[in-house]
Amino acid sequence: MKGMVWMLVLLLGSGLSGIATADVAVDELMAEYRAWGVETANPEAGADLWRRTFENDRGCSGCHTADPARTGRHLTTGKVIDPMAPSVNPERLTDVRTIRKWLYRNCKWTLGRECTAQEKADLLAWLRTQ
Repeated sequence: MKGMVWMLVLLLGSGLSGIATADVAVDELMAEYRAWGVETANPEAGADLWRRTFENDRGCSGCHTADPARTGRHLTTGKVIDPMAPSVNPERLTDVRTIRKWLYRNCKWTLGRECTAQEKADLLAWLRTQ
């Protein structure tokens, strides 16, 4: 009986820990960006970055749509992209390594350069509110 209770606690605990994972991952990255000199993340600047079109006629919303709660499609490959908004896709923003990887790839592809720490902080601050 005691073993069953512990099993239930572990199962429930693992499910509950997944709820806060997006906040934990984004908070970890925000602490990293602060260490790099970012004083405050600006969600409005993140929204502006998301909607901006850059010199190569690319922008975040080109593939992800202007509304991060909607399903997008990659401009070149046509691959379906699940919504970015954690409110409709709880798997988003849950893994620091994955966030780093996609920010690196997408900034290079979209902006033609790596995003600054400020841009990353602003974008994540906005996305986590979506």
